Amino acid sequence: MAAFEIKASARFQRTSPLKVRKIVGAVKNKTVEDSLNTLRFMPQKAARLVEKTMRSAVANAENNYDLDVDDLVVRNITADKGPMLKRFRARARGRGTRILKRTAHITVILTDKSVHR
Repeated sequence: MAAFEIKASARFQRTSPLKVRKIVGAVKNKTVEDSLNTLRFMPQKAARLVEKTMRSAVANAENNYDLDVDDLVVRNITADKGPMLKRFRARARGRGTRILKRTAHITVILTDKSVHR
């Protein structure tokens, strides 16, 4: 079978990329089924975001490439920086401090089990 890379991305997610990267190590290079089961029981918000993106990639594989879900492996997950929302909070003596509300772009890449080693 030809080497397929199925991709799905979720952009502008309201969480820090560092928080997403902590989740990524637990699911990389596993089968999709194992990865989804692992993500389902993680308490972090980032796990829900990665799970949703992974389900989108699985749907892309089924509907666009007619691949069997049982043969898919998580090849890579990346969490890149998105734009930061800049806010200010009032502080003592009339000052204000900047609060950076970070966003992340999550990308999930799946591949076929026969290709992945």
